[in-house]
Amino acid sequence: MIDQNHVDQLSKLSLTLFRKNFFGIYHGSISTKLDHNTFMINTSDAIFDEMNEKSFCELSMTSQDYRWKLASIEAHIHATIYNNIHEAKYIAFGVPIYTTAYTFEHDEIVLDDFFGKTSFEKIKIFDPGDFSTWYDRNALEITKYLKDTNNHVMVIKGIGAYVYDRDINELVKKVAILENSCRLLSIKSSF
Repeated sequence: MIDQNHVDQLSKLSLTLFRKNFFGIYHGSISTKLDHNTFMINTSDAIFDEMNEKSFCELSMTSQDYRWKLASIEAHIHATIYNNIHEAKYIAFGVPIYTTAYTFEHDEIVLDDFFGKTSFEKIKIFDPGDFSTWYDRNALEITKYLKDTNNHVMVIKGIGAYVYDRDINELVKKVAILENSCRLLSIKSSF
């Protein structure tokens, strides 16, 4: 049985991230680590602005059962991150419009605004290479990248962004600052 407090928390977070254009209606994933062996993640058919307890499933990080078929396609990535980055308590993946658009023409994001510069300064954009093999190798490549970075953010060219944190408010803050900073860079380039 899924804990209603976790459902309420992730539902509110999902709506906030949806309103910030981090999630599309069906595109993205959000999870929380419940204990050393289990986590809760959205289902593959979850609608991010209308999440409820049917929008989530609880999964084991060590064995896969029938619930994995209901879970987001990103579930194996979340499990790998939780198994390898112990301070990860919350993970979100989305396709923030300005951030993802910025990846098409740049190799790194050099943030110019106060909050972007003081929070991140710059973020390297990860090039996934061949898209046709991305889902075969993404869990290991994403986890390795996140382990090697201090800012808990991975921006992937043409795909989106992974963010994790121990604190749910810090996760939301990272998402908001990243997307707002990329939006400002976009507006700056149009002048």
